[in-house]
Amino acid sequence: MTHRHGIPSAPSLPLARVRLEDVAPHDGAAAPAYARAVGALVASLARRGAAVLELPAAVVHCALESARAFFRGRPAAYLYRAGRTLEDGELSPACMADAFRCLGKAARAALSAIAGHLRLRTDVFNHLLDDAPLPINEVSSSELLVAYSHEQPQSGQALMGCLRSSMPVVDRGFVTLVASDHPGIEVCDPNGHWYLADGGSGPSDLLLLTGSSLSHVTAGLRPISRYRDTNENRASLTFRLMPHANAILDCSPILAAGHSIRQIYQPIPASQFMDDSCAEDHDVFSHLEEPLESQGNFVSDPSLRSVLSDPLSGAFLEDAMVLQCGHSFGGLMLKKVIEMARCTICNGEVDPASLFPNLALRAVATVVKMEDDRRLFHNAALRKRRKGVTEHATDVPKCTGSSSRVLHDENGAESLAAAVKGVQYPFMVGERVLIMGNKRTPEKFVGKKAVVTSQCLNGWYLVKALDSGESTRLQYRSLRKVPEMQTQGLVSLRD
Repeated sequence: MTHRHGIPSAPSLPLARVRLEDVAPHDGAAAPAYARAVGALVASLARRGAAVLELPAAVVHCALESARAFFRGRPAAYLYRAGRTLEDGELSPACMADAFRCLGKAARAALSAIAGHLRLRTDVFNHLLDDAPLPINEVSSSELLVAYSHEQPQSGQALMGCLRSSMPVVDRGFVTLVASDHPGIEVCDPNGHWYLADGGSGPSDLLLLTGSSLSHVTAGLRPISRYRDTNENRASLTFRLMPHANAILDCSPILAAGHSIRQIYQPIPASQFMDDSCAEDHDVFSHLEEPLESQGNFVSDPSLRSVLSDPLSGAFLEDAMVLQCGHSFGGLMLKKVIEMARCTICNGEVDPASLFPNLALRAVATVVKMEDDRRLFHNAALRKRRKGVTEHATDVPKCTGSSSRVLHDENGAESLAAAVKGVQYPFMVGERVLIMGNKRTPEKFVGKKAVVTSQCLNGWYLVKALDSGESTRLQYRSLRKVPEMQTQGLVSLRD
């Protein structure tokens, strides 16, 4: 079977279909139906990259009909966020609030089922999501995209838009739910085969996909779904369950549950994680606009880094060794292979005395590591220039005393940067602080003592509360130094 884009498609095997009420969290012991539903859901995500949730309500069908009536046959899209006030003259399709609540409930239920299958608390990721319900005057991080499209002659710029719509998509959130009145979503399974995932779905069926945020907080145990839209004649609803802006994507629950974590899965602010994902998407779309003859050198396989990394520690294979069987290992996996005296790939016997360095693999790993570090530094520099200009402009007039005098030195640019940096980073990593808070700080952290664990961009810090051990991301204006007497008192109490 060959797809119309020329890419082989996998046989049309049905996805697991699970009723939402069977995987919804509930009090009391887990019923056999819940265990079967969760198992089928997770197995389908692992083997096929997607699953289907069946909804009992007709609100999704009503929202799709509303989308067709709202756009009146014109190809268009509307992005809905709960809590956002409509601007003057702005119109919204009907039923959006009801559809947002319905799909949000389904997405949270799927996320809790995935967490439970990983031996975690079913609510372990709730602190990374928007509060439910949303506080007054707060806009949701999650979003609902309502779109309508139909086939029409394509040329010029319109052809480029069509090409982008058929490109593989990776969502940045935790889970994505897609509903449509006609099939057209293709998903890539772990073997690299594309297949039509919503061929047998109805208007009240939701196609469940997983995003990069979920993959990060589960240390890669839940793979990312890749999908694309191939039908230009349908109405669709796409709900993305996203982390809130101040969330810290951390793998500590996975580690506490006994799973191993590779080094690449480090705690990262959600805003920085989204910026990095946007930069990667920008690189892909920029490539689309290049001449076709220059696109042959483009390598879209994202697994190069994983191939050159130790699967246990995540470190690059700069110490790679070759076995007698020809397979190479490094880092913690090499130690495990030596302890087992067997190759984990071909099960061949391993003689530690016969190992010798794989110089070629070491050289490639070193080069890729340098490129990876350069890309991360480049993305960080872009974020700093983009976000830092406004904050620098507001901080400079507040500088007083010696800091204000620095602005009149001969080296104006360097002196200005030093003055601003002195204002933005008044705390050291490991220093104890008092959380004073502002209007965006969660109330449970206000007045608590914490320790600075990491320094972020533009005056932001990652701090951990001393009493609860919870981490949060705060700006330097929300923190105060703990007096020396209190710091000594804390140390003596700990001693």
